[in-house]
Amino acid sequence: MRTEPNLAEARTQAAKILEAAWDESRGYSYPNEHVYPHLWLWDSCFHAIAWATLDDERAVNELEAVFVAQLSSGFVPHMRYSATSEHRGPLDHVSGYTQPPVYGHALATIFRQRLPVPEALRAGVAAAYEYLWRERRTDGGLLAIVHPWEAGADDSPRWDAWIGSTEWDRAQWTVFDLELVEETTFATTGEATGNARFEAVPAAFNAIAAHGMRELASTGGDPVWSERADELSAAIDEQLWDPTQRLWSDAAVVGPAASTAVPTLDGVLPALATNNPDLAAQALDQLEDDTRFAAPFGLAYVARDHASYRPDLYWRGAAWPQLNHLARVAAVRWGRMDLADEIASMTRRGAVLSGFAELWDPETGEARGVVPQTWAALAAVDTIDQPPIGE
Repeated sequence: MRTEPNLAEARTQAAKILEAAWDESRGYSYPNEHVYPHLWLWDSCFHAIAWATLDDERAVNELEAVFVAQLSSGFVPHMRYSATSEHRGPLDHVSGYTQPPVYGHALATIFRQRLPVPEALRAGVAAAYEYLWRERRTDGGLLAIVHPWEAGADDSPRWDAWIGSTEWDRAQWTVFDLELVEETTFATTGEATGNARFEAVPAAFNAIAAHGMRELASTGGDPVWSERADELSAAIDEQLWDPTQRLWSDAAVVGPAASTAVPTLDGVLPALATNNPDLAAQALDQLEDDTRFAAPFGLAYVARDHASYRPDLYWRGAAWPQLNHLARVAAVRWGRMDLADEIASMTRRGAVLSGFAELWDPETGEARGVVPQTWAALAAVDTIDQPPIGE
């Protein structure tokens, strides 16, 4: 019999992990002092959500830290370097790539918790979405990424066709990632604008953007963001829905497309954005199916019945707390509260058993990656709900 962690104790642990990683001089919690000392865009967005859920005003500070390095174009870098430069692009202080634009969701969570929302922060979020809308939309109206790092799911099997292997090898992927940096075109201001070898329109990246645009509008932002969210959501459904998998797939813009339909949790996340209840139900149902994504200690990243599923490997099936959170938000959006509660419960079990690891085996709860990793705190405090559609 599985033991359910005590929610109050888990929240206390989560708060301690965030507190221990808080750097007052830099205004953010580093994900892990030894391995991840920098600021990462979506890590800090998830920290902000966790801080807000704990009613701590550092939620605002954490999200503001993401925008400290926003470029004049509106582009938000995916890394703000600490003392050691990573040189992921031409700039010395920040990366030239971005990450899934979770900042609208983070802003709205802060707003719903009645914490102060500086107008400059709302304006920064709007400028970031404006950049993506202006510079990264394809002819089909979807948002493109130019490096797997921008997807968040760095080594997803959805990118296997580009690397030419279905077997995951960290050294091979490191070489591949660095080669893609050399293939990237950067603007004179430092942001990535294209890639001669890799460009894709990921379902999850687009869904997170559409959801975030609606969230921005809900905080008192320009209503045009709701209209653009509807437009982007319609394009996701029209171009990326895969009726065979009953999920949304990714699509290649530059490079091969043979692996873009591998069933991953990314393929469920457009339920965050779609206005089609039938498609949302087909995808969300698979989060309750233990032959697909449901597992004892969190949602598996790769469907459990797929040949690529390896629950102990990085982006090959392990459970990720930040993706479990987004899946839970999608379930709440469609009024699937029993499902949302089960996702929260299974994720909390995994987080506590793994010692608040970066990721963990969804079958056993065994830690993978670094321990602790601050975004795992989200799993322990993930109890706040936004109103379902129609309310």
